[in-house]
Amino acid sequence: MKHWAGYVVLFWLLAALLGLLLSVSGLALPGFAQADQIDLSHLLALPDSSAWLGRDDLGRDILSRLLEGASVALSVALVVTSITLLFGTLLGLLAGYYGGWLDRLLMQITDVFLAFPGILLAIAFAAVLGPGLLNLVMALCLTSWVGYARLTRVQALSLRQRQHVQAAESLGASVPRILLRHILPLLAAPLLVEATYGIAGLVIAEASLSFLGLGIQAPHASWGSMLRDGVRYLLVAPHYVLAVGFSLMSLVLAVNVLGDRLRDALDVRRSD
Repeated sequence: MKHWAGYVVLFWLLAALLGLLLSVSGLALPGFAQADQIDLSHLLALPDSSAWLGRDDLGRDILSRLLEGASVALSVALVVTSITLLFGTLLGLLAGYYGGWLDRLLMQITDVFLAFPGILLAIAFAAVLGPGLLNLVMALCLTSWVGYARLTRVQALSLRQRQHVQAAESLGASVPRILLRHILPLLAAPLLVEATYGIAGLVIAEASLSFLGLGIQAPHASWGSMLRDGVRYLLVAPHYVLAVGFSLMSLVLAVNVLGDRLRDALDVRRSD
């Protein structure tokens, strides 16, 4: 059971792929209703053979909507992580390698973003841009690059003093070659660990913004909007909130545990 975190993450990745396939094709799981199919005769129905996790306040199948919500959460997290990782790493490399006024300028910009809690900035940007999937991704991208930039900058400041980097400079290697061939590979491990934690944070951020009505809009499913709708019926239909809450908790916990183990595995100073 020591690899349970990897199995949980793999399960949700497969669930997200299934949810995306069902959403794009307009099909439903065999024996289950589509995620947006309303059935007013089964409002807040308890789990049964036709709906393993029960139904929501509009009679929609919670399991089908959980799968669609998983595809939204992981798609947003992976896209935002990819964009911010590339952007933040580029800024950090330039700041750490060149130093001087460029380093001071870029770090002052990052300090401005760090002066405010990330989720509050994301809420502000999402409120200005308006609700929707694309605006949600843009809002999260605007606030999630800072950690990668600072991490890369600190590492680059140290690595540029290494002998192999100085040797490459003395041999006339171009700056892009030095950054890509001699510095960036040594940053891969800490950036990978940071990205793993970033994915967990983005899953929560997406759910938070959708909970506030600034993310995914109806009829599309999101774990945050499902929690918002289910809270009103917590006393009469606890299965609604419990299903969504456990799904969100299991994914975030598994990703964080996987990040911890990845950090330990990539730590060359760790003794066996």
